[in-house]
Amino acid sequence: QVQLVESGGGLVQAGGSLRLSCAASGFTLDGYIIGWFRQAPGKEREGVSCISSSDGSTYYADSVKGRFTISRDDAKKTVYLQMDSLKPEDTAGYYCAAVLAFSSVQAMCVNLTGSRLQMFGFWGQGTQVTVSS
Repeated sequence: QVQLVESGGGLVQAGGSLRLSCAASGFTLDGYIIGWFRQAPGKEREGVSCISSSDGSTYYADSVKGRFTISRDDAKKTVYLQMDSLKPEDTAGYYCAAVLAFSSVQAMCVNLTGSRLQMFGFWGQGTQVTVSS
């Protein structure tokens, strides 16, 4: 059974850090791009960061560039999102998802909103991140 399970969310003060995990089971990450997404109440889901399982190349949305770091542990089939210098506007449900790569991370992960999210076939259930001011 293909499954992605997120963990690591919680409540943190502004300026703090959290590390989210996305554990895959039922499939290998080979050839996949794993993305992290977030959705705040009343807003549409948006892509935050992606990583290629093939070459480790990464992509970050401008809103998190320099504050978030995505990484992977192939042995554990887990992708991490280290979130530093958190802001109240980072408050959202965070989700990971996977797609078989058919282009570069840069090409596939830019402007990940709306219908572009549909290319990601596997989604986790999400983990809540709340940043207090």
